[in-house]
Amino acid sequence: MTVEITQVDDLTDCLALRHTVFVEEQNVPLELEQDEFDATAIHLLARVDGVPTGTARIVVMDGTGKIGRVCVLKPARGTGLGAALIREALDILKDTQGVTRAVLGARTDALGFYERFGFTAYGEVFDDAGIDHQMMELRFDT
Repeated sequence: MTVEITQVDDLTDCLALRHTVFVEEQNVPLELEQDEFDATAIHLLARVDGVPTGTARIVVMDGTGKIGRVCVLKPARGTGLGAALIREALDILKDTQGVTRAVLGARTDALGFYERFGFTAYGEVFDDAGIDHQMMELRFDT
């Protein structure tokens, strides 16, 4: 299995993956899944043996990099591809001048996954498109 994660400007594959996972599997309304941040975000595309299989995006604002829209197709879940996407996003943020922390809104059933990277949960649990989430943070300046 050959995995390649790259930054892409053409969002066709990223949006198709997000549609499959978020809209079709998780019943997130399309109008919530795509937003104005897609136009300016850093988009990562993971290909397994050349086939688009996972994606994530990074929105940088005011010294914070927000990782979001992380998804992997069902057949590749549990293979480490999601972790590879998070590691790549964190590497990009650590190398981005002025960014002092990464944040994300994690599904509550995925908190442990993100804790493995050093993220800590904060704030109250909130509903995002009918799914319980909690904000998480990883500081780079400590």
